[in-house]
Amino acid sequence: MRMELQATPQEVMRAVEALQNFGRAEQVPDRILHCLALALEECGSNIVTHALGRDARKKFTVALELQGNRMQVELRDSGPEFDLTAFNAPAVAAADEDVCGGWGIQIVRRHTDAICYRREGNENVLLLIKHLNEPSTAEMKSYRNKTTEQEK
Repeated sequence: MRMELQATPQEVMRAVEALQNFGRAEQVPDRILHCLALALEECGSNIVTHALGRDARKKFTVALELQGNRMQVELRDSGPEFDLTAFNAPAVAAADEDVCGGWGIQIVRRHTDAICYRREGNENVLLLIKHLNEPSTAEMKSYRNKTTEQEK
């Protein structure tokens, strides 16, 4: 399933709803859908706000796919290049400091099994993967190799 969306918060939530409906129709467990919904909402919100400046004339796409033992969410946008996989966690601030930014990326990492990024022409392509069961060692090694190759 593929959706073209306007760069608005409402469209992000429409994508989240579509993910939940798609997953339920495919009998994806609720715990998997919950994790992917959080990750999709966070990444979609970042695209709308940071990459596309909440300009409803700009578009981004979300593609949902169930491949055997895994559910995949692909997001594409034409914003400035941003590799989420290369972003480091923010340092923990002292109690009196107010640190903004980076925490949503930690949510995405925590709720997905793999994240792959690549730049295709003028598009950011982000792939979020969540396994329906525990991923095999070979699958995890394959994702690490793909990410390493993309970084070269």
